[in-house]
This record gives sequence, structure tokens and C-alpha cells, in this order.
Amino acid sequence: MGSLDDVMRTVIDAVDGALAGAVIDVETGALLGAAHEVPYFTQDYLDAVAAAAIETFRGASVTRVEELIAQHRGVPPEHLVEEVQVTTRGTLHFLTTVPERPDVAIVLVIDRRSSTGMGWAATRRAAAEVSPLLDAPDAAAPGSGGAG
Repeated sequence: MGSLDDVMRTVIDAVDGALAGAVIDVETGALLGAAHEVPYFTQDYLDAVAAAAIETFRGASVTRVEELIAQHRGVPPEHLVEEVQVTTRGTLHFLTTVPERPDVAIVLVIDRRSSTGMGWAATRRAAAEVSPLLDAPDAAAPGSGGAG
């Protein structure tokens, strides 16, 4: 794999009903890589997806709950949310952090008629493939990703 866009393109091509995939820095909001099959997915739409991922993993409400849990347990606060699935009328959205880089998330959107298991398997596989690319020179530089 040459780039984060390439990883996401491979995932989209391998999953029946895949619509879009992205690699997002959940600390900064940077879209690091993306691929999609939807003509109306403009840069504004992709940026909105990145913002939603940030809210999901690092939003104020999530952070507050993590702080309360840490306080109750008597431990330092840490980010606890690792995976989330969102279901809409027509789509399934899978979000997972990259295990070695919890500041980076993978987002995969598939058609609701597709397999939930396949969606999770592809999302987790993408996280494993993305991980080594994140430390490569220029791989995660802002602007290196794109609308695919």
C-alpha cells in the first residue's frame, strides 16, 4: 500500500455495498485519507464526517463521562471509546481507533443490506493496514488525504 487513500480504496473495493471510508486524526480533525463511491461526497461532506468522528471519540460529553469514570475509579482520565457502530435507515457506519495510534480513527460506511460482520472485519483490517503508514514520512501530513 502506498498511501492512506490507497488503503481506504482497497477496503471500499473489497466490501460489497461499501460507500465510503476515511482515516481521521481525532485530535486535530485532519482528514488523512479517504475513498468513496458517492458522487455528492464533497470535501465539505468529508470534513463533516471528520468532525462527527471527533465528537464521537473526543467530544465534550464523552470526555466528561471518561473523567467521571476515572474519578470514580481513582485513576487518571483516559480515552475509553475504541469502537462505535451507527445505524441509519440506509447505512451502517463503523468507527474504530487504530490500536497503536488511538488518536487516529477509521470510518467505514456501507449499505445497510451489507453484512455487519464484513463491515467490522474490513474496518479492523483497515486499522491494521493504516498503522504502519502513519509513521511513514508525509503519510499523515495534513492534505495528504483527499476526497478519493
